[in-house]
Amino acid sequence: MGVLTKRIAVLPGDGIGPEVCAEALKVLEAVSERFGHFFELNIQLMGACAIDATGDPLPETTLEACYAADAILLGAIGDPKYDNDPSAKVRPEQGLLRLRKSLGLFANIRPVTAYDVLLEHSPLKADRISGVDMLIYRELTGGIYFGEKGRTADGAYDNCYYSRAEIERVAHLAFESAVTRRNKLTLVDKANVLETSRLWREVVQQIAPQYPGVAVDYLFVDNAAMQMILNPKQFDVILTENMFGDIISDEASVIAGSLGLLPSASVGETSALFEPIHGSYPQAKGLGIANPIATILSVAMMLEHFGMQEEAALVKEAVDYTLDKNVLTPELNKTNPFTTEQVGSFIAHYVQEGGEGFRHLKTEEHSLSTII
Repeated sequence: MGVLTKRIAVLPGDGIGPEVCAEALKVLEAVSERFGHFFELNIQLMGACAIDATGDPLPETTLEACYAADAILLGAIGDPKYDNDPSAKVRPEQGLLRLRKSLGLFANIRPVTAYDVLLEHSPLKADRISGVDMLIYRELTGGIYFGEKGRTADGAYDNCYYSRAEIERVAHLAFESAVTRRNKLTLVDKANVLETSRLWREVVQQIAPQYPGVAVDYLFVDNAAMQMILNPKQFDVILTENMFGDIISDEASVIAGSLGLLPSASVGETSALFEPIHGSYPQAKGLGIANPIATILSVAMMLEHFGMQEEAALVKEAVDYTLDKNVLTPELNKTNPFTTEQVGSFIAHYVQEGGEGFRHLKTEEHSLSTII
């Protein structure tokens, strides 16, 4: 691949967001130096910090930067002063929902991987989760979250609506992904009760013949939630609607043993946003204990989106090596923990040296003088 220039809107957000984003950008800079690409960064406010500065969780200047970008890197949003105030009219999360809708980010993609060296950190038994490698496709701009909602004299309602086109576009992405993986797709729905779920099942059954190599099965969401604990290894690609996806992907996240390891992508026809799945963790802000790996792996997903497969593979290899060597923040390395900045530097240096070169350095030359 030749040298590429890509514009990236960076929204560090709140809490630990700026810290983990800084390390991800350090790794992106290492990719730039090693492969000669140029990443043009445009850093903007979003979330509670944007409300504090402008009164709006998604200022117009931020939205314009996102429209102009080839991809968006988001840290995390949220702040206790809004979370704990049910009467707050403006909330950080409103900015994220508006951003997804404005950019047409209709599919959320979450890989869930059980790393052998970290199995002990999962609440599930090692033999249940060893070898887990799944990809969850969640529809992101339809369903109950975006349906008409309101109050009656003595009640409330939230309407759930899906069009055939909304289901088709995310289903095709999931099938295409299954073809590159283990050729299995599971639709998670509630077709025994919900009319929208019956439409999902109907559409998937109509699309499936276009992907003859992909085995398709169907699980009701309550059973899927149970199977995620009983036998998560059975899953390859999971496809589901917005609310079910929100719940099932959070459930799956405990398999990895740390939210700090899980990246995500939200993609549309023309835009793509990459972010760690963890929250803003305000209690850890400024303490140097936040795990930057999920954000760094989100950058790897961004590189794949750009078609930079070799570059993404090197970043993921660097993360594997870092896990192997236990160069990790306190929640994964209690006895000899490293700081957020040290973990980011270690991974960036690995990428810069090109893996093999880095592993041949003596331990003291791993720039550990600068990171220990």
